[in-house]
Amino acid sequence: MFWRSVVGKLWFTILLLVSFVLFLLTVLLLEFFENFHILEAERELLQTADKVSEIVDEYGERDLILDTSTRVKDPTSRVVIFFDEKDMWSSSAEGTLPQIDRQWIESDEELSSVLSGSDQVKKIADIDNFQNGVMVVGTPLNAEGSGVFVYQSLDSVEETTMQTTKIIFLGAGIAIILTTIFAFFLSTRITAPLIKMREGALELAKGEFNTKVPILTHDEIGELAMAFNRMGRQLKFHINALNQEKEQLSGILSSMADGVITINRQGEILITNPPAEQYLQAWAYEEDGTDIAYKDESMHLPERLKEIFNQVIATETEVMTETDAQGRNWVIIMTPLYDKSSVRGAVAVLRDMTEERRLDKLRQDFIANVSHELRTPISMMQGYSEAIVDDIAESKEEKNELAQIIYEESQRMSRLVNELLDLARMEAGHITLNKEEVDVRPFAEKIVRKFQGLAQEKDVNLRLHAPEVMSTKYFDPDRIEQVYTNLIDNAIRHTNTGGNVDIHLEMTNEGIHSAVQDSGTGIPEEDLPFVFERFYKADKSRKRKKGKTGTGLGLSIAKHIIEAHQGTIAVHSKEGSGTTFSFHLPDLSEDLQDL
Repeated sequence: MFWRSVVGKLWFTILLLVSFVLFLLTVLLLEFFENFHILEAERELLQTADKVSEIVDEYGERDLILDTSTRVKDPTSRVVIFFDEKDMWSSSAEGTLPQIDRQWIESDEELSSVLSGSDQVKKIADIDNFQNGVMVVGTPLNAEGSGVFVYQSLDSVEETTMQTTKIIFLGAGIAIILTTIFAFFLSTRITAPLIKMREGALELAKGEFNTKVPILTHDEIGELAMAFNRMGRQLKFHINALNQEKEQLSGILSSMADGVITINRQGEILITNPPAEQYLQAWAYEEDGTDIAYKDESMHLPERLKEIFNQVIATETEVMTETDAQGRNWVIIMTPLYDKSSVRGAVAVLRDMTEERRLDKLRQDFIANVSHELRTPISMMQGYSEAIVDDIAESKEEKNELAQIIYEESQRMSRLVNELLDLARMEAGHITLNKEEVDVRPFAEKIVRKFQGLAQEKDVNLRLHAPEVMSTKYFDPDRIEQVYTNLIDNAIRHTNTGGNVDIHLEMTNEGIHSAVQDSGTGIPEEDLPFVFERFYKADKSRKRKKGKTGTGLGLSIAKHIIEAHQGTIAVHSKEGSGTTFSFHLPDLSEDLQDL
């Protein structure tokens, strides 16, 4: 609004100040001129009365006296001469000025004193049937009871005063108009640079730090514009420095192997890096069974971290502890952050110690696993072959049965060795992918049909959840089918009768997201970090149960196949509630070289 702008405020202030000064000046001038006109009229009437009285006292010729008195008076006034008590003469006058007689003079005590020979008298008096009154002056003559009176209507005085008032008001109006023009000119001269600086400040707020304000004057406003431009340069420099530090910090956090979580004093998460997000996702799944790896949901601080955070805020000291989430062991170190003298939050560093434990376990279990897997078929082959050599099996049928067992165990050993060789090649980075354009929906339906027989035999509901229309994607179908075979076979074998195995398939702009979810027995929490390792088996007793035999290498091979496609694979499970294996394949273009 105009009244809220600097121009309006400055204009109103100057106009108010000038108007106040003109008002006082007008009142004083009107009072002065009104008194001045009255005094001037009295002075002129007294001069006329003195002249007429001198003429009357000096000359004795009556006609000369009357003619001279008529000449010296003002046309708007009357001269009344009382020669004696009975002889009176009154001059003519312009307008409607009434005549006065001796009786009216004698009725006034001050005026009647002139006839008795006292000093001059000047007075404003009222005449009957005359609206504005008259100004009367009287001068005594030498003869007793004689005197000269000159009077004039106040209308002429008031008319002169009105003319003077008009001139004063006209001057005041002209002064106000000139003041308004001057105020607007001055305001625009002052506010134009301010408007430029306001526009520049808005540009700075939008991030345009190259904005410069023109320096129009060399006064304080010009110095302010110079300071504004200097401020813009300094802001640009500091913002660039802050952005560089922010990018550097973001790069450091993203490349760190340890998780970092920054928390404010209210316990809200401010900054996280990928390892910390993995811990938060594992904790969220452990709390409510929700896989948020592909959902846009805000994560809140876990209860364990809340306890540590409250301890850090209360004691203002560093706290270190260990915690588990989805079978992974985390060491947490939380340190308070200070804002001068007060604590403004905390930073938590989370180190995943599971890999170290996994390596230790691998070193300990590898030889035992290989020895165990090879010892059983070798022992069986040795025992049955000795039975054939020693002719313990007498009939041909018994010998054929023993030979069949020896053949099956040799196949099992061959399969184990081949899988070990495949796994070794994959771990060495020598896996070969034959990628091609694959129609995803028919590909998934073919895999589901392949396992329908096994699922019906186990009385397990095998279901596919995928959109009816799906585009083609670029990957190695044989290798991905091998992944699905391992995941679906494990899910069916570990799901009880009447259970469900659901295959979820979703196409996104980033690629393919798939999950195999079962309602089986689940995986113990302490075993989750090791499910993708060689020779992992959920059956710790190592007893060979019908329908649940395996080498323990399938999941490890599946992981290497997914990673060869530059994808990721994960597992979430609760013992007694089922298991979900999910993997993500990125959208690979045809010009990528086979790994």
